[in-house]
Amino acid sequence: MSPDPDEELVRRVGTGDPAAVRTLVARKLPRILSLAARMLGDAAEAEDVAQETFMRIWRHASGWRRGNARFDSWIHRVTLNLCYDRLRRRRELVTDELPDIVDPAPLPDAHPGKEAHRVEQALQAIAPRQREAILLVYYQEMSNIEAAAILEISVDALESLLSRGRRALQVILAKDSVDE
Repeated sequence: MSPDPDEELVRRVGTGDPAAVRTLVARKLPRILSLAARMLGDAAEAEDVAQETFMRIWRHASGWRRGNARFDSWIHRVTLNLCYDRLRRRRELVTDELPDIVDPAPLPDAHPGKEAHRVEQALQAIAPRQREAILLVYYQEMSNIEAAAILEISVDALESLLSRGRRALQVILAKDSVDE
């Protein structure tokens, strides 16, 4: 396994080095925010997830040891787990009040325009595991091997998720263009 580019930085975070914490946050925050925002469809919730992710890093950095996965894989897995926790709570919430409507505007890192908005909506409509695979490979620019490790599945299973996810997106986007 190749050396982990974050290993020394995480070790320094574990010793309480404030400069290392700032560097790690600067290096990882944009991708973590982007992943959480796309998973949840809500920028404010994504910020909460990112904050909790970094709190967990800070608490566990001193005990983190490179194992089968790189640090980057571990941080993405933590982020995805926190997103799934929030998505589960959404389903379990019973209330007499109507929920706030999610802002349909494109995410800050999305390209402005109608097409980007359609793609973001379509991503929210596909199966969560398919969305997760697509986000890791296409938006987080991970290799299939890295994404499969984060999802704790085989590369073949990941490729199957990607294929089904792309087909689902094509169907949704084709239907949307016919409806317009």
